[in-house]
Amino acid sequence: MAETLARPANADLSPALEVSKRPSPLTRLAHLWQYRELVGNLTRKELKVKYKNSILGFAWSLLNPLMYLVVFSVVFGEILDVNIPYYGLFFLSGLLAWNLFSTGLSAGTSSIVANAQLVTKVWFPRESLVIASILAAMVHFLLQSLVLVGALLAFQRMPALEFIPVFVLGLVVLVIFCAALAIALSAINVYLRDTQHLLEVVLLAWFWLSAVAYSYGMVAKQLVARFGERGELVAALNPVLTVVVTFQRTLYNPADPSAAELADPNFIPAIPPHSIGWYVSHLAVTGLVSLVLLYGALALFSRLEDNFAEEI
Repeated sequence: MAETLARPANADLSPALEVSKRPSPLTRLAHLWQYRELVGNLTRKELKVKYKNSILGFAWSLLNPLMYLVVFSVVFGEILDVNIPYYGLFFLSGLLAWNLFSTGLSAGTSSIVANAQLVTKVWFPRESLVIASILAAMVHFLLQSLVLVGALLAFQRMPALEFIPVFVLGLVVLVIFCAALAIALSAINVYLRDTQHLLEVVLLAWFWLSAVAYSYGMVAKQLVARFGERGELVAALNPVLTVVVTFQRTLYNPADPSAAELADPNFIPAIPPHSIGWYVSHLAVTGLVSLVLLYGALALFSRLEDNFAEEI
């Protein structure tokens, strides 16, 4: 009897209590802020490890877009003749957005498994590994932007200054969307290691669906022919496409099409010939969807995190 009385009243409810102890998505965000110094240290570690014992170091971040720029400019600008003025600037503007998304998503997805020793030894917000990977991708994004700045100076082109706030909004939306997918996939990848390999294939297809190397007008023309006026709404189902054209509108900054060009049924604009309100509204919808996805990703991560140590 004494032993029975000595037992905690909630002893039989421990599994339920353990479930109830799972932090909510908002609590997990609060934890990330509390451990922001750790996130910063993990980001620095990601950057140091990537270029450890490398002679060129961070210069590799500049060589990647330069190589893409040369290859795609020759193939699409010269051989296929896509008829886009300053094609290199057009392509590089969209490539910056794509590289940030694909690099952050790929690194974030494998971050939990890649840091198995940390995960199994000490407690910390495990999603901070994912966020650190995305922040490291943002550092590479800033370095790669230097290539575009150099190209803009060489061709004496100016970004669309009135679109700078929209550009910043697009960047924030892209990071949130990337974080949502990376957090969810990083948890799934602990249990299903094929996830990170499947992602490579998906990203390859996603690149060609995001109008990075060819004009948005080609996509819109096909979708409008098939779906009518709803064609551009179908294109907006790809969140990355929305951000890519925002980057291109701001950084590439082509001349506005004339009334005669818009009236020509064969005219294919390089980017959406719409007002700033069109870009803001599309980004706002994409941002709201991304926030919902982020909340769901954090909830999924919290549910799957319990067995990380055993599965890794």
